[in-house]
Amino acid sequence: MNYKVTIADIAKELNTTAATVSRALSNHPGISDKTKQSVHEAASKLNYKRNRIASSLRSGKTHLIGVIIPSAEIDFFGSVVHGIENVANQNGYNVLLYQSNESRDYEEKGLETFLSARVDGILVSIAKDTTDYSHFNEIKERGIPIIFFDRTNDDLGIDSVVIDDYKGAFLATEHLISQGYERIAHITGPQHLKNFYDRLRGYMGALQAHKIKVDPSLIFNGNISIESGREGVSEFLSMSNPPDAVFAAEDFTALGVISELKERKIKIPENFGVVGFANELFGKHITPNLSTVDQQTIQMGRSALDLLVDRIDAKEMEKHKQQKVVLEPLLICRESSARKK
Repeated sequence: MNYKVTIADIAKELNTTAATVSRALSNHPGISDKTKQSVHEAASKLNYKRNRIASSLRSGKTHLIGVIIPSAEIDFFGSVVHGIENVANQNGYNVLLYQSNESRDYEEKGLETFLSARVDGILVSIAKDTTDYSHFNEIKERGIPIIFFDRTNDDLGIDSVVIDDYKGAFLATEHLISQGYERIAHITGPQHLKNFYDRLRGYMGALQAHKIKVDPSLIFNGNISIESGREGVSEFLSMSNPPDAVFAAEDFTALGVISELKERKIKIPENFGVVGFANELFGKHITPNLSTVDQQTIQMGRSALDLLVDRIDAKEMEKHKQQKVVLEPLLICRESSARKK
């Protein structure tokens, strides 16, 4: 039988205590970086394999984080998860990923799966079909740290990490105004989700700031899909006084707008401008390539995991105030709106 290296063996190698070695392997903040490095080097040299099950039983932690995203087909969420995993690995956590497919039922199943796995904390971007939030309240009542990212609901008292959606929409709409477009329409996302509600507000705010009257007929209620973009722009073009630009609530909607305009042989950006939101990967590869708003996805993932780890570590402390981390949006100007050179 092969001999299994223990924490005591590492302690003997370094002439220190088993408790110090254990804390160093767990990246305890009370242990110096120099000691941590020495312990990790000795562990590697002795081929030490950590028993995570035993460790979790001792500490009460599984070192698992659950992450629920609405769709794996959207590059935005994949990029956020990349940021989450970077910080998770640095802090000794493994990530369980669950896709809700924009369904509240699947979202609830994801939470149940995470409870069964005894995760230490949960990150969630809310599904577009979710209007009943009782499943999130249950997680809160159980005392499990939970953080929303991108799609949130401030009324639940749950911490969140978001982009400044109002500012991003304001910048996108203002950009279209600066390019000389005069009748700018908006295709929304579901208005019960705060990020899409704030994008509508930002669109209207930019128009008002430039003394342009908000025309309700130029606002189409969409559902964040390519088909929604097609339907919205088709309705706009049937008007006696149609718009000459669209700010879409997200890039898939904008892709639908561009597809419909191209089928109708309407020149972009000469006769019609388009701006999306999210900076999806396809945006720079379509023709014309898509102007959009970048949401700092990697930073969003990093910030969400940082905040969650803080909440996990402070779990036994007194109740904290709701915290909201707001990141700066970045306007990406490309061909679909570049009417003025």
